[in-house]
Amino acid sequence: MKILAIGGKNLASLAGEFRIDFRTEPLRSAGLFAITGSTGSGKTTILDAMCIALYLKTPRLVSIKDSEAIEINGKEAINESDPKTILSKGAHEGYAEAEFLAVDGKEYRARWSISRANDSANGRFRKPSY
Repeated sequence: MKILAIGGKNLASLAGEFRIDFRTEPLRSAGLFAITGSTGSGKTTILDAMCIALYLKTPRLVSIKDSEAIEINGKEAINESDPKTILSKGAHEGYAEAEFLAVDGKEYRARWSISRANDSANGRFRKPSY
């Protein structure tokens, strides 16, 4: 599998939409690159987006041991390791997306999306779609 693009919306510290396309310059011709930035700038969130889109989980959240249910907006409890917790604070919808070239030579797009009821940042989580 070769990752072609990673995108998302309202994930952790990355408010709004973002897209990284490895098929366009300057990444297209870069043999090697680094994801850099200050603490909290979204470096790990980029990798989280790819993992959640492809596998519906991410190592950062899976590694939370003995996690307990946490209350969200006083309305519902979800486990700390649930991918829903990656939705940016104050956002009512978000998604993670990865485009890739598979071993069969075809391009595919994997997408996970989450939203809250009533298009409100305080609404209950709807069932994720993928």
